[in-house]
Amino acid sequence: MSEQELRTESECRAVLELCRSLFEMKLHDYGAAWRILRPESLTDQIYIKAERIRSIQTRGEAHIQEGIDAEFVGIVNYGIIGMIQLELGAVSRPDLNAAQALSLYDRFAEATLQLLLAKNHDYGEAWRNMRLSSMVDLILSKVYRTKQIEDHKGETFVSEGIDANYKDMVNYALFCLVKLSEN
Repeated sequence: MSEQELRTESECRAVLELCRSLFEMKLHDYGAAWRILRPESLTDQIYIKAERIRSIQTRGEAHIQEGIDAEFVGIVNYGIIGMIQLELGAVSRPDLNAAQALSLYDRFAEATLQLLLAKNHDYGEAWRNMRLSSMVDLILSKVYRTKQIEDHKGETFVSEGIDANYKDMVNYALFCLVKLSEN
């Protein structure tokens, strides 16, 4: 692994830890209430976050004081929750304690980060030369792809499934958080 790739891993782990910290605090406040959400609802939550970011970028202003970094954290956390829900399925009432939820979060976060590192190696750190707005557009594109796959009940002919799209959304959001932390 190159020095630059090691730097990317360190930076992504640091922002992922911030995302996990917020997830853990919300888990304390609300429990695993998200366990009732179907994957389609999580996709829509990611859509709302990404659309707000794009709106702020396009208009140059926000009426709510929460910045776009908080929305990227939301995309990361909803994406990881989405992967958990794809594996476990939605339930009618929360059924996980904090330790179980954090263990699942950590497992899916690490798998997603490993994909990010593998792709980053193959693409040669290309994300560092991308615009934040382009990455937001790519997240939105992944959201629309996911909605289409969900409408097809998960059936695809040649495309990766919903989980792969969630991983890509999370990874682009992590890259965006790294870029924001550098400014």
